[in-house]
Amino acid sequence: MRILFSLTVLIALPCTAAVSSFAQSPQYLSPSEAGPHGSAPGMQVKQLSDSNGQKDYAVIFRPGDEPFAGLTQFAQQYHVQSAHFTGIGGFSDARLAWFDLEKKMFRVIPIDSQVEVVSLIGDIGLLDGKPQVHMHCVVALPDGTTRGGHILGAHVSPLLEVFVTADPTPLIKKRDPQRGLTLMEPAAKP
Repeated sequence: MRILFSLTVLIALPCTAAVSSFAQSPQYLSPSEAGPHGSAPGMQVKQLSDSNGQKDYAVIFRPGDEPFAGLTQFAQQYHVQSAHFTGIGGFSDARLAWFDLEKKMFRVIPIDSQVEVVSLIGDIGLLDGKPQVHMHCVVALPDGTTRGGHILGAHVSPLLEVFVTADPTPLIKKRDPQRGLTLMEPAAKP
């Protein structure tokens, strides 16, 4: 019996180490794969103000909504050509990222548990005539430690409150092949 137990442990240890090593290998995504995925069926929008073409909105997300996809949908539906936003709330999971300039790819930072969104910021501009959302966030884990980066995707739980200021002057984004990113070009015309 002892020999069988010892053999099982000897066989299992290298397998466990390989699985653990594989699970810790960083995952990378190209910027073209970093767009919105999913949907936000519970999203609700309320216009708060309209002054000289500048409009303020409250965009509220419900459990399970994917905010990247939802904000993209919001921008299309409300014809947003230039905006900035902030938000707070919670996620049940998230995929954040750090952009690796050498590889020209996003290094994925997976979050697979409930977290508080302590800061969410971003902008909306036009890329090829369509609204493109860019957002970053910092999330707090139960022990108070934080993770942050570019948002690739997330699922809201229990709520996410985003306040959007849409400006009347369009901002244009252009692809930068040297860096592999899409960047704001303030001098570009629509």
